[in-house]
Amino acid sequence: MEIRGKVAIVTGGASGIGAGLARRFAAEGARAVVVADLNLPQARGVAAEFGGEAVQCDVSREADIQALIEGTRQRHGQVDIYLSNAGILGRPGGFELEDALWEKMWQVHGMAHVWAARAVVPEMAARGEGFFLVTASAAGLLNIVESAPYGVTKHAAVAVAEWLRIAYGRRGVRVSCLCPQSVRTAMVTGDGGSARHDGILTPEKVAGDVVDAMREERFLVLPHPEVEKYFQGKAQDYDRWLGGMQKMYARHAGGAG
Repeated sequence: MEIRGKVAIVTGGASGIGAGLARRFAAEGARAVVVADLNLPQARGVAAEFGGEAVQCDVSREADIQALIEGTRQRHGQVDIYLSNAGILGRPGGFELEDALWEKMWQVHGMAHVWAARAVVPEMAARGEGFFLVTASAAGLLNIVESAPYGVTKHAAVAVAEWLRIAYGRRGVRVSCLCPQSVRTAMVTGDGGSARHDGILTPEKVAGDVVDAMREERFLVLPHPEVEKYFQGKAQDYDRWLGGMQKMYARHAGGAG
């Protein structure tokens, strides 16, 4: 699917990967790029770079997502491309973390994609054309030792993208799932944690990989190519992979394992 002349929405567009996507899709000739984010002033700053639009949106609320999509339809006729990118980091920890944090993660990393798809994918299928991106994480394919809520809910994001591809892939809706490791964003603190192992990429590099995958109609977008090798190793010998992750967890926790 070509980007030129299309209408695109990107959530979490005020910074990081989202801002990189918004800038790249504008540069590729999108007719309109809507930068949606909870931080409206920052979204306006990004949108002003290329004459785009900024909309305040809390993706943990279905009503906000519906309003974002309906407002874009009213101004531009339709939504051709939806980049469901917003995410949160939360705090390190495991099952002991409070339910409120787990619930927020489920909303942002799981239901936000469901709510967006519910609002926009049927019209794409009716036209026989559209593109829907789910930004998950390498943690959604592999897991991450620092944060149980992040790893678990990013697995959910991958599953949503898989289901959309299965259900709508033959109806003209292209679906891709973005699974990077560490990317230079505000969510990356300190040295990047375990996700830094294969380097910290720029949002611009990641956005370019998304565009390439979109044109090639590839499902997985893996800016860190090493992730494919790790994912294959996980599938080939799950127990061995789990053992390696246990060792990584022990190092992170400062224990022995």
